[in-house]
Amino acid sequence: MLKIFSYLIVIAWLVLALFGFLIGDDANTVHLDAFLAEPSYQAWLGSDELGRPVLERVALGAQTSLFVALGVVFFSAIIGTSIGVLSGYLGGWTDRIITKVIDVFLAFPGLLLAIALAAILGPGIENVVFALVVVGWVGYARLSRAQTMSIRNREHILAARALAVPTPIMLYRHVLPLILAPLGVEATFGIAGAVISEAGLSFLGLGVQPPEASWGSMIKEGTRYLLVAPHLVLAPGIALMLVVLAVNLIGDQWRDYLDVKTRSVK
Repeated sequence: MLKIFSYLIVIAWLVLALFGFLIGDDANTVHLDAFLAEPSYQAWLGSDELGRPVLERVALGAQTSLFVALGVVFFSAIIGTSIGVLSGYLGGWTDRIITKVIDVFLAFPGLLLAIALAAILGPGIENVVFALVVVGWVGYARLSRAQTMSIRNREHILAARALAVPTPIMLYRHVLPLILAPLGVEATFGIAGAVISEAGLSFLGLGVQPPEASWGSMIKEGTRYLLVAPHLVLAPGIALMLVVLAVNLIGDQWRDYLDVKTRSVK
């Protein structure tokens, strides 16, 4: 049941993000006559303090969170996996230097480092993606390094090395396919982390700026009217909670499925 629920939530998230392309600027149009209107047939989730429909704003927020999550995971995975595989395969002084760099990044709390970078770079969705990539590549680097070190002495890799296969081709053809499964699980948790981090940065005013919509900024704006219009906070808050919960559940399911010991016990 939870498996179906999690996939349905993710599909709904994608549909909302696609729906955001059809909305355009309609969600940013001010209607003062609908100031803090309650949910109705005209506006299913009510209207905000400027009379803008909350449902359309939630859809634009889903689009923002999806863009940030995919961008952060894509660039973090490429950078972190490349560094980790190279470090684990070469070993020696290269591995020691890269490991020390990773330890330096791990010494800082991830979200606080992202807040500091976003504050230095200024608000904007591109700066949010950059700040989260700077923080997020470390997890992929550690995982890919450990996985590479565990398989670099296997027979087929030693045979390819004996045949003088170039290192980039060897890593791409013989090492990377064997570590994609755990990296895929890491990516699912990375999506959830990027969504909630983007919402946190936008809540602090360091993410997307008005009139662009973000679940975090919607929650921030809605807290001023929490007693008279709780739907301003409940709509984006519930959407954020459901998406993060669903993605984490999918990550847990994939991790259990790929764990041979867990499958053999079942």
